[in-house]
Amino acid sequence: MKCTSVFSKNVQAYVDGKAYIINQGSSSSSKTYSILQFLKYLGDKKQVKISVMSESMPHLKLGAINDFLNILKADNEYDERRHNKTEQSYQLRKGVIEFFSAEDSGKVHGPRRDILYINECNNVDYEVFYQASMRTNLCTFLDFNPVQSFWVHDKLMPMCMADEYAFIRSTYRDNNYLSEKIVRDIERRAAVDDNYRRVYAEGEIGSLEGLIYKQFNLVDTLPETNRRAVGIDFGFTNDPTAIIDVRFFNGEWYLDELQYKSEMFARDIAEVLRQNNISPSLDIVCDSADPRMIAELYNLRYNAKPCVKGVGSIINGISLIGQYPINVTKRSVNLQKELRNYQWKKDKNGIYLNEPIGAWDHANDAWRYGAMNILSGGERSGSKVVGSSRR
Repeated sequence: MKCTSVFSKNVQAYVDGKAYIINQGSSSSSKTYSILQFLKYLGDKKQVKISVMSESMPHLKLGAINDFLNILKADNEYDERRHNKTEQSYQLRKGVIEFFSAEDSGKVHGPRRDILYINECNNVDYEVFYQASMRTNLCTFLDFNPVQSFWVHDKLMPMCMADEYAFIRSTYRDNNYLSEKIVRDIERRAAVDDNYRRVYAEGEIGSLEGLIYKQFNLVDTLPETNRRAVGIDFGFTNDPTAIIDVRFFNGEWYLDELQYKSEMFARDIAEVLRQNNISPSLDIVCDSADPRMIAELYNLRYNAKPCVKGVGSIINGISLIGQYPINVTKRSVNLQKELRNYQWKKDKNGIYLNEPIGAWDHANDAWRYGAMNILSGGERSGSKVVGSSRR
């Protein structure tokens, strides 16, 4: 296996008999991958039951489960016969590893395990951690990006003896397998965003005092409603294209991430809309900065149109849509991450400005486009894209 120093530190903490192995780290520091590498190694050597938990199953599938399968495949060890996709478990050479969400009370409060790993534990309630950890025989691994202080800092570490836990802080510099592009992306954003630098480059605790959308709820499904639009924020090489299904029902927003991916052409976007059964007549409200892409989508028979921009449109939009409760589907992992990090800018004196940071805004812009279209009644106006023709 190709391992980083983060792997070695976690191995040593386990050998030292630590009850809690806490990984606080920046983006791309390899903490999740390294912990999974070690758990796979442990399960090959010993008859242990290993549980990996995160806030939701979609979050696990896009993150820890995907990483674990990549670890197996990288060493040509994946065996479909050992993979129980229904139970989300995998039989290792001697032990077994299972994946479940924090919402699965049967697993959280169920049978004991030997090892527990809570991925991005800052998104899991303390009581859920406590109930799962007290049913764990050997040790609990925890990892997170330190977007703000939470129960690991405020409850777990203060209540433990110093020799009960290991605290491993890592940054992207600990991952010697990162591509130069990823390093450049991290350092470019860190240079202009102080909070991003602290959390996602240096692995230090950040501050969310200036959070724009302070709360949202996770839901399984979306309501049926005529007050609906799709918002699209275009990206390509460095930034993702974000496609968000936006619905307004009983005075609340319901949001579903349809796609969050770079290097998408109009035909790729149209295919995402088709796969998600988006009606050609539904308003597709797009970033007005790319009229060519809007015209191409329109010519592919989708009712694509530009969002309305102008002086103060971003601030006014945030103010208007932020008045209503926000509900986000559990599968919308990237949208959730953006909502948890979208903040107001600060001046050199640390005073918040009436302007959002220039980051975490792809999905946030996309749903704002759709939401403002709904509030303005645009979804019922049947407006067209000027200058476009359908083939």
